[in-house]
Amino acid sequence: MLSAIIIDDEQKGRLALRQKLQDYCPMVQVMGEASDGAEGILLIEKYKPQIIFLDIEMPRMDGFEMLRQINNRDFHIVFTTAYDQYAIQAIKYAAFDYLLKPIDIEELKSAVERISQQTTTHFTQKKLETLEANLLSRQTPKKLAIPTLEGFLFFDISHIIHLEAQSNYTEIYFTDHPKLVASRTLKDFEDLLPSETFFRPHHSHIINLNYIKRYIKGDGGQIEMQNGNFVTVARRKKDEFLKTIGH
Repeated sequence: MLSAIIIDDEQKGRLALRQKLQDYCPMVQVMGEASDGAEGILLIEKYKPQIIFLDIEMPRMDGFEMLRQINNRDFHIVFTTAYDQYAIQAIKYAAFDYLLKPIDIEELKSAVERISQQTTTHFTQKKLETLEANLLSRQTPKKLAIPTLEGFLFFDISHIIHLEAQSNYTEIYFTDHPKLVASRTLKDFEDLLPSETFFRPHHSHIINLNYIKRYIKGDGGQIEMQNGNFVTVARRKKDEFLKTIGH
């Protein structure tokens, strides 16, 4: 069983989530509910839950402020929110789960399943630091939590040179770190990384436009990156690529 608490200022939201957990996630036991951040802190201290379902937008003390006031953040966090693209983007970059209200049953089940497969909450603190940094920047998030088979690694996205698909995994090449294998698909990274900086010239590759060394003409052509690696440009992507780099 996974112990959990729900923190949400809306009673209807709390009741709906509790009912969905009861009906579709029987491995989750809800220990209590809180209507604000201060009450949530008391429940966390009392029950020491494995999961907190945390509403972001609450009066007086929002979800982020509540987390700042907790010293021992030894739990999984699933953020719940009405549509707020900026906050969601920062949450994604920090590799947290989030659920949009009204909460979709399949997304709830998927979030709980992911948590049940994680053996540690060791990375929660570092993920929260990444989230905090991205929220404070008030721009496109700069810090990225990258899931690997061993856990998470944390990088500035400006240090990524290019990414290459390896089935359901992705190899990532950096300016200042050996390449690593991330347990996410290339499509996941395409959806996440800013399109003004990253371009997908081929179904197997995403490049950081800032690290192009040269373009070699051809049917689709090839891109040489500053680390010496070559990336093929698909014929169908050639015109879009040339337009992107201003040619």
